[in-house]
Amino acid sequence: MHCDDSLSAAAMSNQFQNTSSPIWSVQEGGNSTPPPTFELEPVPVSVNPWDIVLCVTGTLMSCENAIVIALIIYTPTLKAPMFVLIGSLAFADLLAGLGLIVNFTITYIFDTGFATLLSAGLLITAFSASVLNILAITVDRYLSLYNALTYHTERTVIFTIITLVLIWVTSITLGALPIMGWNCLKDETTCSICAPIDKNHAAALAVTLLFVFALILQLYLQICKIAFRHAQQIAVQHQFMTTSHSSSTTKGVSTLSIILGTFALCWIPFAMYSLVADIRYPSIYTYVTALPAICHSMINPIIYAFRNPDIQKSMRLACCCGCASSNFPLRPRTPSDV
Repeated sequence: MHCDDSLSAAAMSNQFQNTSSPIWSVQEGGNSTPPPTFELEPVPVSVNPWDIVLCVTGTLMSCENAIVIALIIYTPTLKAPMFVLIGSLAFADLLAGLGLIVNFTITYIFDTGFATLLSAGLLITAFSASVLNILAITVDRYLSLYNALTYHTERTVIFTIITLVLIWVTSITLGALPIMGWNCLKDETTCSICAPIDKNHAAALAVTLLFVFALILQLYLQICKIAFRHAQQIAVQHQFMTTSHSSSTTKGVSTLSIILGTFALCWIPFAMYSLVADIRYPSIYTYVTALPAICHSMINPIIYAFRNPDIQKSMRLACCCGCASSNFPLRPRTPSDV
């Protein structure tokens, strides 16, 4: 048995040697050539400089708005409805910054159709919430002047909560539309300037933005009328306009001009371009109009948060680690706060 096994094994070995072909060629003299090396050359990835700018902008936006959220959360006195709305605005802008970072990662690393739709949905949700929160802050400022006697009541708190729920439900619904079929993945000819969003979806968002801006403009015009009416009433009561009230009213009007001007310069060009252009237009125009709209989320903390005296006090307290008392009273709202 053992001999038969050894003989059969030897026969199989000879058959293997005869049938097998050498992998490497043999040169004269018995020296085999070194095995060839297969080095995988890295494929160069072309990164659009505009995408880098947007990613860096998103990082700065996230950091800036995270500071605002932290101040509002950890400061006990910043719990009025006005600060809740400012915190919601900062959270929306924080999501927008994170969405830009995620979009950059998906574009150059995880470039799949579903991931692209998720990234587009996140950006639509964030920027829609940002714009709607600005509208809610405008309504809050109008009510604080129009109903000054009943503003600081429980009804205002309930109204603020309902407003926030409506804002985020609407924004999430708009952000879910690309995933639910409002996209151009199957037909690239229907893509808008912000693929994978189709032209109909982009046009609907642009019209909604213009409508919101019209509401904000109308509300701020009413705020100006109320502020001037209050200033005239004070002037009649005291038979003259005091310097403090005059400067306060002037400061309020200049603040409104800054708010409206900034919003219009940042968002209106992008909205108008979205209505007339599509993916066939040069991408440089898209970046030029989209970048100011994105940067508006960097300006929002400066306009609505860091200019607020109460938030400024909270920042000073956080920087000096409690060297001043944290139980400072909230100021009554003046026309300059609008």
